[in-house]
Amino acid sequence: MVATAGAQKVDENLDTFPRLLIRHGQVRPTRTAMREKDLGIWQSWTWAEVLQNARALACGLAALGFGRGDRLAIVGDNRPRLYWAMAAAQMLGGIPVPMYQDAVAEEMAFVLEDAGVRIAVVEDQEQVDKLLEIKERCATLTHILYDDARGLRHYRQPFLVGLDEVIAAGRIHDQNQPDFLDQEIAKGDGNDVAIMLYTSGTTGKPKGVCQTHRALIAAASGGCAFDGLGENDEVLSYLPMAWVGDNLFSYAEALVAGFTVNCPESGETVMNDMREIGPTFYFAPPRVFENLLTQVMIRMEDAGRIKRWLFDYFMGVARRCGAEILDKRAVPLRDRLLYALGEVLIYGPLRNVLGMSRIRVAYTAGAAIGPDLFRFYRSIGINLKQLYGQTETCAYVCLQPDGQVKLDTVGPPAPGVEIKIAEHGEILVRSPTLLKEYYRQPEATAEAIDAEGFFHTGDAGFIDSDGHLKIIDRAKDVGRLKNGAMFAPNYIENKLKFFPYIKEAVAFGHEREMVCAFINIDMGAVGNWAERRGIPYSGYVDLAGKKEVLDLIQQCVEQVNAELSADGQMAATQIHRFLVLHKELDPDDDELTRTRKVRRRFIAEKYAILVDALYGGKASQYIETEVKFEDGRRGKVAADLVIRNAKVFPQRTNDGATNR
Repeated sequence: MVATAGAQKVDENLDTFPRLLIRHGQVRPTRTAMREKDLGIWQSWTWAEVLQNARALACGLAALGFGRGDRLAIVGDNRPRLYWAMAAAQMLGGIPVPMYQDAVAEEMAFVLEDAGVRIAVVEDQEQVDKLLEIKERCATLTHILYDDARGLRHYRQPFLVGLDEVIAAGRIHDQNQPDFLDQEIAKGDGNDVAIMLYTSGTTGKPKGVCQTHRALIAAASGGCAFDGLGENDEVLSYLPMAWVGDNLFSYAEALVAGFTVNCPESGETVMNDMREIGPTFYFAPPRVFENLLTQVMIRMEDAGRIKRWLFDYFMGVARRCGAEILDKRAVPLRDRLLYALGEVLIYGPLRNVLGMSRIRVAYTAGAAIGPDLFRFYRSIGINLKQLYGQTETCAYVCLQPDGQVKLDTVGPPAPGVEIKIAEHGEILVRSPTLLKEYYRQPEATAEAIDAEGFFHTGDAGFIDSDGHLKIIDRAKDVGRLKNGAMFAPNYIENKLKFFPYIKEAVAFGHEREMVCAFINIDMGAVGNWAERRGIPYSGYVDLAGKKEVLDLIQQCVEQVNAELSADGQMAATQIHRFLVLHKELDPDDDELTRTRKVRRRFIAEKYAILVDALYGGKASQYIETEVKFEDGRRGKVAADLVIRNAKVFPQRTNDGATNR
């Protein structure tokens, strides 16, 4: 089955990001392009100022020997000058390579070596120290430029230079050679590589995805036209710059539409900064929406009895009709009046607390979002929609139109995208937004894009009767139980993670008699729950092993089983046994990717003794696990884990009857 959508035309005269930036500097020079909160105060830059700073930085990079085809690493939190460095590299025909700021030095070394990075622009001392640790291994790395000088006063390495110094030198260079940079920008072409983004490496070593200016601009233009984004919109830029989602929404779409990008003071202040800015456009992966909901539930547990009753009552109203009202569908008058009262008492104040009072459209992507979580946000009046895409497609494959949002699909193909479902169920995509190549991996490129120009996503799904795409799971992860029932672990895990007490879940079942699961508790939510009940605990390991906590998690698991029993395709994959892990799954321990995707096969191998205990009928299992601490030290965490049996339910039909 094939589905397509019409394409959005792109202005051929504005086919690179430097040309788009110059255009904004001419058309809207005094409008605010970027803001950053520093020491509690918002600093602003107009489009003209951003253009001037990017020019100076580009000329400064040129003075250091950076030129066409060279790679520029960018490491740090979202900072205006790091985005300017991206634009500066593109002005010179270079290729920015954003890297995850929380990556350990060893992970950074792989990207620096693989990409052959010439110069690295980093945020602060923490990132400088990581690069100094591995610099000798990175033969091509000639300079490290830093944004924040705090703590670096006594560093004497000659290759270590402050951005202030580079920008100052660049202004002089630009004055002395005023035609130099314009000539470099004129050499640029829409088919040049605009950025190199590394895949998360869920199943192996990360690959460098080379995306062109033309591909990213096509994705950004299509997205802006689809949702009517323009210069009056505001976005909060807080997700990793190395993630394709941030590059599309905080860079590409901002340069296409001309809206304002706001950088928070730190990761800890995102919620406060979001309330102050009031973005109109918002993007976050499901885990962020999960964490926000967890915070809401924790606050409600601490609220008084009347407030809790009001919240529970009006959330019941919202679940009943909120999403329908948002989609402007027919709703009984009584429910509409109750919802209007709930808007005053609950929904409006709640959106304000979340910083979402002005949001016109919000998107989530990066992983499947549970239908219950999705419906919660839409029911309180937040126009949350799903999109589907990958690094290789500029995060642009499917978009959900207003008024046609389904909880269990990712929408029809985005403008200009063609989708085909292969015989084995894999989703194939053909569009102007596909990658140019995997860097220095022609075999992998040829394997990913077939002779007809379709990119093989590796995801399994189908197109429903309305032309919407439904994702089942990663094609390689979809399996079968021994009884032949389809097993989609991610579907089950997302249902578990809807509960505020569950942070992560890993389901097992392929070629097994039954489904079993590992659970990670959410320390904040469960800790608050325990404190309110006077349950003492000394840390994560102690809390995770408490009988009361195991009872709480068992209730969540059995509620998921009850819901699965009503799902014709998934009823046979109810969770029979589970355990609560003694440690949080962590990217530093290689259990999650930097985008917090579960490395399921790695976990199954690492914790094979626990998997065997689940399927071997044991009531408990002792385990000792090595962990990495943030300062680089290693230690061990040990515990005797209790294994619980969960209640499973007979399959229910749509009319409520049961099949035994």
